Amino acid sequence: MSDTEDVLAAAAAVVHAFGSGDLENYFAAFADDATFIFHTTDRVLTSVAEYRSEWEAWQRDDDFRVVSCASTEQRVQLFGDVAVFTHRVRTLTSTKAGEAESAERETIVFHRTLGTRWAGVHEHLSVDPGHTQSR
Repeated sequence: MSDTEDVLAAAAAVVHAFGSGDLENYFAAFADDATFIFHTTDRVLTSVAEYRSEWEAWQRDDDFRVVSCASTEQRVQLFGDVAVFTHRVRTLTSTKAGEAESAERETIVFHRTLGTRWAGVHEHLSVDPGHTQSR
């Protein structure tokens, strides 16, 4: 496989794990010290542990769960052992208020570790312009 195909496979695994509620594989796709910037949080999350804690609060406080996630318009830019993956995502979530769909754009920066594995080191999620955001 080419590096681009490897990054696309790593990104597909992230989207699949996220969309199917497989939190173990979702969080395992990121380096422990990865950073996360979400339009739904008021701060930068500076590790997988901090993100997990935030996720657990969403679950505890609002019965949050991901129902599904679809990725389109995928693009990979390679810079040696670093890859920038961008795409549009449509996510269906469920909370105490019911189900809601979000339309977002996302960037995941991957770093090749141990020569073969592409691990996420940064994720940035923003509202997709022109779409209603409900979370």
